[in-house]
Amino acid sequence: MKVIFSNVARRGLKRMPVTDRVAIVSKLERFAADGTGDVIKLVGEPRFRLRHGVWRAVFELVDDVYVVRIAHRKDIYR
Repeated sequence: MKVIFSNVARRGLKRMPVTDRVAIVSKLERFAADGTGDVIKLVGEPRFRLRHGVWRAVFELVDDVYVVRIAHRKDIYR
């Protein structure tokens, strides 16, 4: 699988500090490669959440990992 970012997710990445950006992208790539990481399925939605510190990435699993949104934990679920 490969990781695909939506335009909203790309904007979220640009707002993050560089060290967190590198870390969350590498965690998404690791999850796409072998399915490991701090990932849970969201209740009531066909989406998953990956956590890195105070940052969250919400994504869907279709054929690839499609990252819908990346934001701070206080804003991600709104």
